Amino acid sequence: MASSPMKICSTLLFLLPSIILLSPAISASENQFKLDGKVLELDDSNFDAAISKFDYVFVDFYAPWCGHCKRLAPELDKAAPILAGLNPPIVVAKVDADKHRKLGSKHDIDGYPTLKIFMHGVPTLYYGPRKADLLVQTLAKFVARDVALLNSDSAIKEFIEAAGTNFPVFIGFGLNESVLSDLAVKYKKKAWFSVAKDFSDDIMSLYDFDKVPALVAIHPAYNEQSIFYGPFEEKFVEDYIKQNLLPLVLPISEDSLRLLKDDKRKVVVAIMKDEVDERSRELIKVLKSAASANRDLIFGYVGMKQWEDFVESFGVYKKTPLPKMVVWDGDDEYYTVVGSESIDETNVGNQVSRFLDGYREGSVVIKHLSGPTLAGFLKSQSGVRIGLMLIFFVLVLVLIYTMGKEEPLTVGTRDGRSSTSHQETREQHQDTSKED
Repeated sequence: MASSPMKICSTLLFLLPSIILLSPAISASENQFKLDGKVLELDDSNFDAAISKFDYVFVDFYAPWCGHCKRLAPELDKAAPILAGLNPPIVVAKVDADKHRKLGSKHDIDGYPTLKIFMHGVPTLYYGPRKADLLVQTLAKFVARDVALLNSDSAIKEFIEAAGTNFPVFIGFGLNESVLSDLAVKYKKKAWFSVAKDFSDDIMSLYDFDKVPALVAIHPAYNEQSIFYGPFEEKFVEDYIKQNLLPLVLPISEDSLRLLKDDKRKVVVAIMKDEVDERSRELIKVLKSAASANRDLIFGYVGMKQWEDFVESFGVYKKTPLPKMVVWDGDDEYYTVVGSESIDETNVGNQVSRFLDGYREGSVVIKHLSGPTLAGFLKSQSGVRIGLMLIFFVLVLVLIYTMGKEEPLTVGTRDGRSSTSHQETREQHQDTSKED
């Protein structure tokens, strides 16, 4: 039976106020996010909508009291308009995870700032640089073509310049794109990939190869390059790529340690007093030669002056004769080589060779780190923060217990002693933040 016109009109009149009230909300939801180059403020009410609307969203989970977060904010403001201009664009957003703790917990935020890039809704932790120009250069990788096609000398030059210095660059000269396509996807976050079809003899001279096909690996930051002439089956190409994701000798720092996370090779660590003094520089040159001949190992160096806590984990202190070499498994074990406890200034090359020979022959003493493992070092900032929070709560509980406990008043019992104040403890807690 059809509804009467009067009934339909009555229904419409009844719903009209709701439609009028809802229409601005619908419009606001559609226009809530504008690609205007500004940093979006997200919270529980709009986070999912933003992640759904944009293919690439770079999110800073921060706390207003965090010193590192305050220093990062202006860098994000500078980077946001440039990233918004990429094709496809990357939107920069921020979440006050200290205020919106439920949202922070949902995304496993345990320290500040925590940076994540959401690609088609899937989050990936960002450990890269935080200065605006370097951040832009790094994030551009996420939206770049997997394998760039280069058809001239000028295109090769422009590609190298645009790639910057934060990642290694692989160029397949005269190589079919299909040789690199799958591996380029697999290692996209760690390197730039390209193939060059047309190039001059000048390019061959510049990159030091004399036949094609050739795969050239370039580390712009370390002024290093190497050449691979095949075989070009995937297994051999992948081995070459993995070996060249790192420079020959890696300066070890909190940032560079993250590069070791997925690498299963053991690490030859040269421990020095100061990375930049003349003796250390000479040792680094020797280590580069050793690294070229021992690609099954990672070579790195660290100075006590630069990172004392890390160095002390290997039982090295200020009175320990340095330089010294150990082999680290990246976990909680390391090996010293019998008869190679330290390196003196005579015949450094021979001493490094003896150390490696002794290691390969098994003439070692197995020891355990006195500090955190690799994972522990990467999480150390979060651990410190969580530790301080626990200390804070324990102190509060002790204080409450002490205040609630009635003791008989006797002469001389009020001596004025006090523990760390709430404010001091809170300041310690607030000043501790998570580094990437």
